[in-house]
Amino acid sequence: MVTLNSVRCQENNSARFMLCCGLVAKSKSKYILVRMKSAAETGYCFNIRRLRLQEKLVLLRYDPIAKQRVLFTEKRKIRSV
Repeated sequence: MVTLNSVRCQENNSARFMLCCGLVAKSKSKYILVRMKSAAETGYCFNIRRLRLQEKLVLLRYDPIAKQRVLFTEKRKIRSV
């Protein structure tokens, strides 16, 4: 036999379950997007994805403003990917 109180109890339990599960923290992403800036001080930058736990990147890439290969260093994190 279903009574009004048992129906309310079921609704309250489902509402509590929804609140409990909604507060679970998200896991951190595996990758982050970082900005690489030219060491030649030309102002040329590009974005690259790297592992979150990896050390900061230093890459040797072509700088079209300096027209040669120069070091690029990681300057800042843009967002998680």
